[in-house]
Amino acid sequence: MSSELKGLDVNIMGREFRVACPADEEAGLLEAVHYLDARMREIRDGGKIIGIDRIAIMAALNITHEFLHLKVSPDFDIGDFKRRMARMQSVMDEVLSEQQTSLF
Repeated sequence: MSSELKGLDVNIMGREFRVACPADEEAGLLEAVHYLDARMREIRDGGKIIGIDRIAIMAALNITHEFLHLKVSPDFDIGDFKRRMARMQSVMDEVLSEQQTSLF
C-alpha cells in the first residue's frame, strides 16, 4: 500500500470536493463516492428529506445499517470494507463541512 497521497476531485450530488487518498486506493474511493452519491440521490428523490446535511445523515444511517446486517462470507475482506467505510465517512465529513460553511 502506498503512503503517497494524491488529490482527487469527486462529485457528490452536483458538488465538487477535493479529497486526498493514496494513489493505489483511488479506484476504491471512486467506487465509494459513486455509491454514496447514488444513495444520497435516492434519498433526495424520495422527497421526504430536505437539506444536504439531513440527506447525508440518512445515507450514513442506511449504509451503516447495511454494514451491521451484512452476512460475512469466508472470503469477505473486513479490512477492505473498513477502509471503504472510512473513505465514505471522510467524504461525508467534507460534504457536511461544506454545508456548514455555506450557511454562514
